[in-house]
Amino acid sequence: MPIALDSLAALAALPFDEVIDVRSPAEYAEDHIPGALNLPVLSNEERARVGTIYVQQDRFLARKIGAALVSRNAAAHLEGPLADRSGGWRPLVYCWRGGQRSGSFTVILQQIGWQAETVKGGYQSYRRLVARALYEEPFAAPVRLIDGGTGTGKTHLLSHLAALGAQVIDLEDLAAHRGSVFGPVAGGQPSQKSFESALAACMARLDPTRPVYIEAESSRIGRITLPPMLARAMRSAPVIRINVPLAARVSNICTDYTDLIADPDRLDAILSRLVQYHGHAQVDHWRALAASGDFPTLVAQLIETHYDPRYIRKPRPEGITPLDLPDLSEATLQAAAKGLIQSG
Repeated sequence: MPIALDSLAALAALPFDEVIDVRSPAEYAEDHIPGALNLPVLSNEERARVGTIYVQQDRFLARKIGAALVSRNAAAHLEGPLADRSGGWRPLVYCWRGGQRSGSFTVILQQIGWQAETVKGGYQSYRRLVARALYEEPFAAPVRLIDGGTGTGKTHLLSHLAALGAQVIDLEDLAAHRGSVFGPVAGGQPSQKSFESALAACMARLDPTRPVYIEAESSRIGRITLPPMLARAMRSAPVIRINVPLAARVSNICTDYTDLIADPDRLDAILSRLVQYHGHAQVDHWRALAASGDFPTLVAQLIETHYDPRYIRKPRPEGITPLDLPDLSEATLQAAAKGLIQSG
């Protein structure tokens, strides 16, 4: 019997060993249930072909061709990725609407003897739960914002908080972006839907009686937009602002951005985007610093000339709690995290 999803929290508690997404690779890449294994019963090209035949030629012919393709692909999965599954394996299978693709594959799995079931309504029913959590329901837990200028160790502090058992949502990690013009990371950002799925999964695990620590962000992280209910909770949340000496910030950035420092062409392309703010002469000077390998001076000037002036101009809520740190050593950050947890 198809399994009806009534909440994201309930999804994680379902008695299944694995979630199988049988949609095409393109559908899976755009978004999927976190942790789901993609075993497409139709490739991108096969899905397009069957769909075209269904709409433009003959529905029966489309089903016949589709069945042959599904059977062929199912055999490949059984002989490949599923070859080591034991007799007691319990998979939960879904497709776009919980229809023919997941149903056909599940019948094959059940005939083998596995306790396979489908998701009622497929991916669409799951997506409705994500949309409800992010666009309709109030954010479940009290938010504590970790704020501070560029290079003040906000992400590292979040890691220490998480290691000590605090609830943390690392938005920059979920968005695969470090939240600035120099923020893109290798591999690029996920789709908006994929980001929202990962975020909703984090939210479903929250204890609503305990605070959750989140780094202060604007409404966009790269090309990802923060969903409205989270953005609203962040706007009204208490703010903890980290203050750190400039030398510590420079050292922290040089350590965190080694990938960018090691890629001169990428760094130069990003610096060129600052011409609109600071003019050619200033950016040419920064390019010269990068070319000479003087990254500490380059970072210090970017902080003082580009980042800090923009940070200061941002509107700040009342009731900010300063967190003055002498450095960004692991010991200092761990002590700061302990203090925040103890203060609530």
